[in-house]
Amino acid sequence: MPAYDITVTTGAAPEEVWKLLVDGASWPLWSKVDSLDTRRSTGLDPDGDDGIGAVRAFRTGRTVTGERLTEKVEPRLLAYESVFNPSIRDLRARIELTPAPGGGTVIRWSGAYETGPLLRWIMPRYIRGFMRGMAEGLARYAEGNQPR
Repeated sequence: MPAYDITVTTGAAPEEVWKLLVDGASWPLWSKVDSLDTRRSTGLDPDGDDGIGAVRAFRTGRTVTGERLTEKVEPRLLAYESVFNPSIRDLRARIELTPAPGGGTVIRWSGAYETGPLLRWIMPRYIRGFMRGMAEGLARYAEGNQPR
């Protein structure tokens, strides 16, 4: 089963990073996704605190993928699974936040998934790069939105 495990550090506090993670509407601001498709999403919180069971549909180019939140431990862990994705299946992912020594947050974004035989050789490298971009985008955006 292909997997990825990305770790980045940000100067932002865990609570600031957490606010961005639980608000699906914020993801296009800091991540590699283009938009949140609200028509295909369900259970989104209007105040930006999506809960367990919410399905967040993200559009990247012409592709829309849906992810259901499965675990939420504020402000340390957000886990999700794929609901619909044309390229991968059985995705299980975790985003773990831990305070960094000296301040800031260590972000660990990991997951495992299945893919078809045609994509088995390409997808692991692509997914690792995509997810690294997601984690780095979150880290940098959270730093830029620190309370002053």
